[in-house]
Amino acid sequence: MTQLLQQMLTEVEKLSAREQDAIAAYILVLVEDKRSWNEAFAQPQDQLTRMAAKVRDDISAERVKGGGIDEL
Repeated sequence: MTQLLQQMLTEVEKLSAREQDAIAAYILVLVEDKRSWNEAFAQPQDQLTRMAAKVRDDISAERVKGGGIDEL
């Protein structure tokens, strides 16, 4: 455990049980979110590669019209 994490836990221990649970729940959500992102980016990017190729093909075939948000 890092020194900073130990310091944080020492401070959290001074809080009420309700506040400790709220902080713990928040941290668990952050950890799970980080894990989910890591797993998503660890997967092969085949679909993204196919989509990029299609966009390039559409641009080459002039099936894409340029424009800004005001022109939608």
